[in-house]
Amino acid sequence: MSTDLSTTKARAIQPFARSAATVCLAALMCSLSLRAQEIPSAYPVPGTELPNVRLVSLGGTISGTAKERLNITNYGAPRVDPQGWIDALPELALVANVTPEDQRQPEDRDQRGPTEQHWMKVAKRLQELATDDSVDGIVVTHGTNTMAETAFFMNLTVDIKKPVVFVGAQRPWTGLSGDGPVNMYNAVRVAAHSEATGKGVLQCMNQSIHAARDVTKTSAYRLHTFQSIDLGMMGVADPDIVKFYMEPTRKHTYLSEFNISELPETLPKVHIVYGYSDAAEFLIDALIENGVEGIVVDGTGAGSLSGYSDAVERAQEAGIVVVATARTRGGRVQETPRRLEANVVPGDNLPPEKARILLQLALTKTKDVSKISEIFVEY
Repeated sequence: MSTDLSTTKARAIQPFARSAATVCLAALMCSLSLRAQEIPSAYPVPGTELPNVRLVSLGGTISGTAKERLNITNYGAPRVDPQGWIDALPELALVANVTPEDQRQPEDRDQRGPTEQHWMKVAKRLQELATDDSVDGIVVTHGTNTMAETAFFMNLTVDIKKPVVFVGAQRPWTGLSGDGPVNMYNAVRVAAHSEATGKGVLQCMNQSIHAARDVTKTSAYRLHTFQSIDLGMMGVADPDIVKFYMEPTRKHTYLSEFNISELPETLPKVHIVYGYSDAAEFLIDALIENGVEGIVVDGTGAGSLSGYSDAVERAQEAGIVVVATARTRGGRVQETPRRLEANVVPGDNLPPEKARILLQLALTKTKDVSKISEIFVEY
C-alpha cells in the first residue's frame, strides 16, 4: 500500500518537474537569445578624433513634415532644415563632426531654374568641398524620385576621392516608423568611414550601400525601394559595422573626363522615347524638329527599337546620336551585328534616365558614334 502511494506521488510530481524544467530551459534560451541579439557599439573608441562630415541638403521626403504621424504619403511644409536634422539626432555627434549646408532649390517653383542648372551648381559646390581640407566626407540629402539621376551626374562630374553619400527617405521625418533618422545616421557613418574613400558617389538607405551608377528606385513607397538590379549592393551599414563587399569597375569621379569645371554652361539636348507595341514614330520626328542632339530609345526586350526604326534613321540623317536601353530594367543591351549596322549605341545596363545623362556628357566631347560607344563601355 505504501509502495503504491509513493508511486502515485512520484507520478503526480513528474508533470510539475517537467514543467519546471521546461520553464528553466525556456528562460535560459531567452537569455541566450537576448544576448545573441545585443548590438555591438558602432561608435569610435573614446579619445579618437572624429572625422568632419558636411551635410548638404537638397531637400526631399526626408525633410518633409505632417501634422499627423500616420500621414506618410501626403506631407509637405514646413520642411526640416539641415540644422534641424542635427538637433534631432544627437547620435550623429558620436560618429562625426557634422556641419550643415543648405543647397535646396527655392520652394517657389516660379523661382526655380532648370534642374540641369541646379545639378551643375551643386556639382561645383561639391568640387569646392573636394579641395577643402576641413572636410573628410559629404552627405547629400535628396528626394528619392530622382536621387539616382542626380547621384549619377555627380559621379561623372565631380573630381573627388572623399566619400560622397546620397541619402533620403520613403517616409517624412515626422512619420510613424519613419526611415529618415536611421538613414541619415547610417549615411553619416558611411561618409565618415575610411573604406568609402575613392569608391565614387554612393547611395545609402535601408542599411544598404549602392554605387550611384547602378542603383535605381524600384518601389513607390516601400522602404527597400533602392536596388542595384544587376550587380547588387556594394556593402552594408549594419548596426555594428560599415562593410564593403565590392569595388566599382567603371570610371567615376576622380577618373572621369567630364569634370564640372570643363563643361559648357548648357549641356546638349537629349530626350527619351519609350518602346512599346505600335509606337508612334512622330514622337521621334517631334524631337528632330526641336533640335535635339541625342535620343535614348528605351526599347523592348534586349533593346529593340520597336516601331521606331524608320524614325531613328531620319534622326541619324539629321546628325542625332541614338542610344538603345532596355525597358526590362535588368540585363545589358549588347553590341550586335544588327545594332552595329544600324549605328545605334548600346546603352549597356543603364536605365534610360542615366543613359541620357551619360550621352549628354559624351556629346560635349564628340559626336562620333564609335567613340560614344566606347564611353558607354568605360562608364
